[in-house]
Amino acid sequence: MLILTCPAQLQRLEGTLRRSLPLALPVYGAVMNINRGNPGEFEVAVDSWPHFGAVLARRSGEVAGGGCGARRGAQTGLGGAMDPGEPPPVLTLPLARCRQPPPAPPLIADPRRRLDPGVRVGSLSPEHVDLLNETWAYGGNACSRRYLAEVLERFPNLCLQDGAGQLLCWSLTDAFGSGTHSYTLPAHRRRGHMRAVLTLAARRAQARGFPTFG
Repeated sequence: MLILTCPAQLQRLEGTLRRSLPLALPVYGAVMNINRGNPGEFEVAVDSWPHFGAVLARRSGEVAGGGCGARRGAQTGLGGAMDPGEPPPVLTLPLARCRQPPPAPPLIADPRRRLDPGVRVGSLSPEHVDLLNETWAYGGNACSRRYLAEVLERFPNLCLQDGAGQLLCWSLTDAFGSGTHSYTLPAHRRRGHMRAVLTLAARRAQARGFPTFG
């Protein structure tokens, strides 16, 4: 496969994948991150250029296979993630049959107006990685902890905190532009916290040009 390193090629690939949504979601978010500073140190390979039928997104220098690493999520911008121990995604695109979905409507309402006055928006810190590992569906081991620590360091996240600074809920974004771990602590559920944090995360993603799918 041919690894794309030229910025013009990567920009063209992003445009092609955008026209192929939602089929292209497994790698579209990764290409967008690469074109915006590449915080995950990823690379993209295609079977041929400029006309291609398969796209592979992976960590730079990594071969397709198992091991600890980021894995594609179910959607771009927000959503659930797949097992990070699985190999990176290879996407085969029947591009001629893909159509551009309608643009997402702007998120106008401010969800913070519906929260308790003491709730504030913040960001997670490295000290939260053990809690993330305990509450993640794929967590609980050393591999998942390393993965979450890297996601926490490199990619956007949001959380809600009470007046004392204690966590209520959070949402993390991974290298594929998808929500890899969103969670509300049991004692704080059914109060609209997750809706608020996901809406705020979606607004920030849209402001950076990332479409949000559910």
